[in-house]
Parts: sequence; structure tokens; C-alpha cells
Amino acid sequence: MPLIFISGGVRSGKSHFAEKAAVLHYQNNYLLNKRLIYIASGVAMDIEMEKRIARHQSDRLKQAIAWHTIEAPYEIQNVFNNLVDGDVVLWDCVTTWLTNAFYEGFDRGTPCVEKPGCLEEKLRIMKSSVQTLLDKRVTLFVVSNELFDEPPYVNEEVELYRQMLCSLHQWFVSVAHEAYEINYGIVKKWK
Repeated sequence: MPLIFISGGVRSGKSHFAEKAAVLHYQNNYLLNKRLIYIASGVAMDIEMEKRIARHQSDRLKQAIAWHTIEAPYEIQNVFNNLVDGDVVLWDCVTTWLTNAFYEGFDRGTPCVEKPGCLEEKLRIMKSSVQTLLDKRVTLFVVSNELFDEPPYVNEEVELYRQMLCSLHQWFVSVAHEAYEINYGIVKKWK
């Protein structure tokens, strides 16, 4: 399975690039019973995120091809485990999924970030699920935000998030067949 990793700053054009690439791959892939799947990890917790989600949904609806959207803000491995040969999948995005992982359980009193080993276990499970996809005939486009041009944050939790995301990006690039970075709508292929 090819894995294509796409990163860039907020509103850099990375999602648009990923959608176009996934649709093109889907149209050029001749496997029977294939699906074009959009895995959405965003949760509308404020007005800005509601608008962003609505914009992404509207962009997909305007396309001449139908996307099958799966909401997966937390248990991404359940979605990955149900993918089948021929699926072309766009996961948007790792950044929001990791944020969700950090704060899952907050509504019950203790977020994952405060539980020893919780985040590491979530990352291990997610990586293991991605690894199993490498043996299937599934094409996975993975989108994430770049946050690494900034100096280290004073807030320990924010800096932990940034370091975990950096490590996760390095892992994705190491297993990816292709890796792109989008800045100001300009695409740079790194791998």
C-alpha cells in the first residue's frame, strides 16, 4: 500500500492538494469495489472549527465524485481495521486526532495527557494499525499541520504536544512512499 504524507501550515492548501491527489489516484486505480473515503478527525468545539469543518464538507460536495466520509476523532484504528483492498483513503488530519487523544477523558475528569502511558499507548495502537495497512492494497493519504518553525513553548503541555507531533511526523515520513510539504499553496516533494 502506498502511504502519502502531506504536511503544511494552517490554510496552506494541504487539504485541497490531498483531496485532488486522492481523487486522481482513485480515478486511475482500476480495482473493483474500491471506495473513496475521507476520514475526518476534527471535532467542532468552537465556531472557528465548525466553519473549517463546514468548508471542508462543502469542498467535497462540490466535487464531481462522491466521498464516503467517516468521522473518527478518537479510535482511528477501528476505521483502519475495516478498510479493504482497493480503498483510497484521505485522513485529515493527524494534528486534530492527536489533540483529541491528548484530551480524551477530560469530560470524565482526567484527560489522557494526565494518565501515565495513555498517549504512548494511543500512538502505539495507531502506528500498528497503519503498519497493517501497508500489507493491504489500500492507498492512504495522511494530512497534518506543521508546527515546528516556532521556538519551544513555555507551556509544558503545548511543548509535549509539539514534540509528540514532530516525532509522529518523522515516523510517517519514514514509512511513507511519498512526502510533501505545502506552504502558501506551493508544493515541495521531499520523498
